[in-house]
Parts: sequence; structure tokens; C-alpha cells
Amino acid sequence: MAPSATQRLMGLATTSASRHGTHRSSTTQFSKSTGTARPEVYPAVLSSLPDSETQNLLASGIERNVALTQRSLQSMNSSLLLSKNCAIVGHSQLSHSANYHHMSGHGSQEKRSKHPLLGTPCSLSGRRQFNVTPKAILEASPPSFQPYLRLIRFDKPIGTLLLLWPCSWSIALAADPGHLPDPWMLTLFGAGAFFMRGAGCIINDMWDRDFDKKVERTKQRPLASGELTHFQALVFLASQLSVSLGILLQLNTYSILLGASSMLLVVMYPLAKRYTYWPQIMLGVTLNWGVLLAWAGLKGSLHWPVAPLYLACVLYTMFYDTIYSHQDKYDDMLIGVKSTALKLGDQTKPWLAGFSSMMIGCLTATGVMCDQTWPYYAGVAVVAAHLTRQLYTVDLNNADDCASKFRSNSKLGVVLFLSIVAGTLLRSQLKADNPATDADDK
Repeated sequence: MAPSATQRLMGLATTSASRHGTHRSSTTQFSKSTGTARPEVYPAVLSSLPDSETQNLLASGIERNVALTQRSLQSMNSSLLLSKNCAIVGHSQLSHSANYHHMSGHGSQEKRSKHPLLGTPCSLSGRRQFNVTPKAILEASPPSFQPYLRLIRFDKPIGTLLLLWPCSWSIALAADPGHLPDPWMLTLFGAGAFFMRGAGCIINDMWDRDFDKKVERTKQRPLASGELTHFQALVFLASQLSVSLGILLQLNTYSILLGASSMLLVVMYPLAKRYTYWPQIMLGVTLNWGVLLAWAGLKGSLHWPVAPLYLACVLYTMFYDTIYSHQDKYDDMLIGVKSTALKLGDQTKPWLAGFSSMMIGCLTATGVMCDQTWPYYAGVAVVAAHLTRQLYTVDLNNADDCASKFRSNSKLGVVLFLSIVAGTLLRSQLKADNPATDADDK
């Protein structure tokens, strides 16, 4: 007789829990009278779903975790095989390389070849090639310092870019007509984005350490895995905040007070996912505070044109982070973390369409209020096309595709930045061609 859906769910839950060492705390409890699954550890959101739908959803999530574990083991085996093959190839071809150098007269040059399996350049002498990517820098760092770099997501710069680009938009829009954005402000906010992003990651991981242990994607983070202690993370957080404060003190008094007020948001954001299904709103308000800060740093205070820009950036964050949160929706449901992915469910795409439409409307209003020219609106059109493509092509049930769509937003930031710069430069030319308009404005 084929096992029922309940029996299949119980078997999968027991297998997944035993593999992760959490069988006692995550085993599903079943009702003897009805024979249906009533998990005590699952969040209240499941109680509103029909039993059959609950079982199917949980089974899908557990199967995904089992598949991810199997893929991790296969990846480890493949890495060992690649290392072995590269060593064999390097040893067997080393003598051939020496003969080649001697006969060709290129004894001072090192012969390089393609890796037999990866197809990437590798040295036959075993020397490591020069590489300046964040991941390569992390791997070349002292082993004792690598957990700290992973704690601030040094090898994943997408978060820093998503924090920086809205600030750069504000700096470019605040520039005088015919002028490039202030390079000193761009430098300050670039450094500030790096250190504040690092501080935010540390605060988030300190709050979520127990949750991260239960999620496949995050269980290897330094705090969750035990590589770093809570005290070590706290000391490192103090260093990140100290540098950030030094950067903030370079701005005017108004901006210093405005920037200091954002620390409450940074500390409280990780708690939002415990109490509301809309933590992405809190993230958008926090992450884009630099838009207000950059404008005040250049203009001395806040003005009306920055309001629609700030709202557009908040909506943009809600758009891409809702897609991002679909990666962990099954794990989040099991451990009790809330997100827009769980709240919106199958209606996510219509909501994403609403977020993106309002964002484009706010960007358009910002352009009108800042007297922007056609390059700016061309950039806004490109942004609209990119968001539309993300909306219609993303597979919300495919974690890899959600991550890929999320990362693509780093390219979108530079497109809008360049369009703002071009539009601002063209403003001076238009005013020169229409002096009467300039006189009327005065």
C-alpha cells in the first residue's frame, strides 16, 4: 500500500531533522484522532491553511533542504576531485614546461595552461595567480581573520552596492547644473556604505544567530557555526561603527544629527521579522537613509525633491528584497520568521508590479522637481524595462533564480547614476540656450 501524504511528510521530516541533529526539537507531532499533522514548532500562519495544502508545502520545503544537503556533499566531493586532478596535471607537465622554456629561450617566463576541468588559467609551477576579487582577497587573508570578513559579507559586495547606489543618485541629483557629482562626497559615502553595511550584517547576525542555525543558506555564518563568539562580534562591530562615525563627522552638523538618528533603525530592523510580515518596509526605510543624508550633506538641509527619491528607493528595496526572501520561505515558515514572501504567497508578482510602478512614478516626479533633462528619463525607462523583465522571468520557487535576479540590481544602479549625471550636465546647456527662462525663474 502506498504511504499517505502524512506518512510521507513524517518520514521526510524525521530524515531531514536527523541529518541536521535537530530531531528532538523539530519532529512533527501527529494527532491520534485525526491522523493529520499538527507541528508544534511551526508558526501560526500554517493554521490558516487546509491540511492537504499544509502537508504539501512542508513536504516541498523539507525535500528542498534534503536536496541542498546532498548538493553540498556532491560539491565537496567535486572540489576534492578537482584539486587532485590539478595536482596530477601540474606534476606531469612540469618537466615538459622546463624543456619548453630551455629550448625556446624563454627561461624567465612561466608557461601557463588551462585547467583540465575548469578551463581557467593555472600555473604549472603551482604559483597562485594574481586576483583582486573580493572572494580571492578573503581566501588569501590570514585564516584567523577570514571569519571576520565573512561576518561582514566581504565576499558578497552586492549589499554594499545596493546601499551605495541610492546615495550616489542623491549626490548626483543635488549637483549644480552643468557640474559632475562631488567626488569627495562620493568617496565618503562609498566608504560609509562599506562600513555601515558591515555593521548592519554583524547586528543582524547577533540577533538572528539561533535562527541562522536552522536555515540551510545561513547555518555556516561565523556566529551561527560558532567560529566567532558573541563578544568577538561585538568588538568588531565597535570598530565598524567607529570608522563610520569618523566618516559622518566629515559632514555638516545637520547631517551628523540626521545620520546618528538612523542607528535606532539599524538596531531595530532585525526584530521586525519577528513581529510583522512586512520587514521589507523597515529594511527599505533603514537601508536608504543615506539618500536623505547625502542630500543634506550637500544642500545643508532636506528639501522637497528628495522626498519622492527616498520613497522610490524604499519601494525599490521592497521589490528586490521580496524576491530575495523567496529563497528562504520554507525555512522561514518552519522556524517562525515572517516576510513578505510568506505574506503575499502566490500574489507576490502583482504586488511586485505595484512596487515597481510606484517606484517609476516617484523617480519621474523627482526628475520633474529637479528640472532634469531627457537623459534622466531615458535612464528611468531602462530601469522600468529591467524591473519588468525581472518581474516576468523570475521563478519564485527557484532559490537560485531568485538570487540571480537579486544580484542583477547592482547593474541597474550604475545605469540610473550615469543617466542622472548626463541629465545634470545637459541642464546647463539648456539654460545657456534659453536665458529668458533663466531670468523668469529669478
